[in-house]
Amino acid sequence: MTSPSEFASLRGEPSYVWRAGQERRLALMAKWAPLTDARVLVAGCGVGMYAREIRNRYSERVQAFDIEFSRVRLARQGVADALVSAGEDIPFADSSFDVVLSHEVIEHVRDDRRSLQELLRVARRGGRVLLFCPNRWYPFETHGHYWNGEYRFGNSPLINYLPKPWRDRLAPHVRAYTAAELRRLLNFDGVDIRHHSRIYGGYDNLIARFGSPAVFLRDILYRLEGAALDTWALSHFVVIEKR
Repeated sequence: MTSPSEFASLRGEPSYVWRAGQERRLALMAKWAPLTDARVLVAGCGVGMYAREIRNRYSERVQAFDIEFSRVRLARQGVADALVSAGEDIPFADSSFDVVLSHEVIEHVRDDRRSLQELLRVARRGGRVLLFCPNRWYPFETHGHYWNGEYRFGNSPLINYLPKPWRDRLAPHVRAYTAAELRRLLNFDGVDIRHHSRIYGGYDNLIARFGSPAVFLRDILYRLEGAALDTWALSHFVVIEKR
């Protein structure tokens, strides 16, 4: 994918191909949630890459939804009954799922707090919500920015380091979270945060272009996860358990 889709400025770009970066994130999901034969919901599924892989490898009981019909139509190639829905009003009953996945979605929704309430509502007691979302201190805003009213797709350096009012003028279409902001957002009664880490990306495009030097750099960054130097990692990964 070398050019943005028509939804890039509003929804970001989903995973279109399955590579090492996606494989690593799926392994994290499987480590922190019992996916085998589980009832799984993929919220904001994009074109259905993670929903398809979870269904093929772990459980046939996978449901998915996304707000854009054109993406849901593609997702239905792997999850036939994927739905069109907004994250603020998920069309499933309370306590319907063992595992709920929100992968790089809440930064795009209209109301992130309301969307998280919905994710928790449809999770059963003892179930887990797996949340990935952008880290404010990553050196690039990966969702592009606006300049003179024109959207510019691609990685924009240092925008997230600006004071929030300035940052939000350049990137009003997407949120990025500090760890403290995320903790405040997740301050719900009846939930426990079982895990919160910051993770670096897969850098698959760089590896395809530069080969072993890029692999070496990626492996160094992975070793920094869990230490102070993960402050600049790409994403937060949070495991939320519903009491």
